[in-house]
Amino acid sequence: MQTQVAGVTLRLLTQRAAYWPEAGLLLVADLHLGKAQSFRRLGVPVPSGTTAAALDRLDQCIVQTGARGIVFLGDLIHSARARSPAAWAAVAAWRDRHPDLALTLVRGNHDRHAGDPPAEWRVHCVEEPWQPDPRHALLLAHHPDPVPGAYVLAGHVHPAVWLGGRAHDRLRLPCFHFGPAVGLLPAFGGFTGAQVVARGPEDRVFVVHPEGVAALP
Repeated sequence: MQTQVAGVTLRLLTQRAAYWPEAGLLLVADLHLGKAQSFRRLGVPVPSGTTAAALDRLDQCIVQTGARGIVFLGDLIHSARARSPAAWAAVAAWRDRHPDLALTLVRGNHDRHAGDPPAEWRVHCVEEPWQPDPRHALLLAHHPDPVPGAYVLAGHVHPAVWLGGRAHDRLRLPCFHFGPAVGLLPAFGGFTGAQVVARGPEDRVFVVHPEGVAALP
């Protein structure tokens, strides 16, 4: 599925990421690495393997698009408690498999508490909003705060929509949500939760389902 924002064509991927072909950039929001580990340290019984699953989906995106770089739109690491040696080693090994891939983190609220990624991950960290290409009025951010004269693409909210009718028959699915001045990417992390976002009359919404991405009428 393709759409345009601020004159930029984006491909919306089933893996809950967006690809900017002109820039060769994969855009990923709210990975929240180590969130499950953080919960387990607090005594909450949650599943393991979320980091490996996220890295596998990143690999799928890279193969599918041929991306030359990834921009993380905030909340790459969930918290300081999330720094599990095994998970961090898995990320370092993944990074070693992609030595030429440029990684950029637009710092989010969780990143400010967790700290920047380890040096061996080789991630360039910037403040929001960040303009990767001055030829386009597209700004990348974590918080969905509008900026006059620009279009902001952000994360933070983990947008979702309800599909179906009655309450017991409804299904909540992640979505891409594009308003007139701010767009939201779905959370990439598999253990993040989601928030149903009200749709305005000018908003475009694309729901992510197991077989692809579909525009809502």
